Amino acid sequence: MDDELLGMKNLGKTSVQWLHAAGIHTIADLRRLGAIQAYRAVQVRGFRASKALLYSLEGALSNRPWSELSQEYKDSLDTELRNACPGAIGER
Repeated sequence: MDDELLGMKNLGKTSVQWLHAAGIHTIADLRRLGAIQAYRAVQVRGFRASKALLYSLEGALSNRPWSELSQEYKDSLDTELRNACPGAIGER
């Protein structure tokens, strides 16, 4: 099976399986939701995703390795996640 999500930077078999389980099947689906909402969709389905998934999704959407995201940028994603979902899972 050819899966376009597997062709994106940072996304491996497990993360893609989680995305599929969350109803995200294409790059267009991921772009439409964005990293924050896609991360939350995975968590809501009970997967114990760490913040590395959030950063990997953001890196995939910007076509760069997640490790190249600056700490400041990661902090801004964390803040955006907290603001989008107060009291939510994801404080790992």
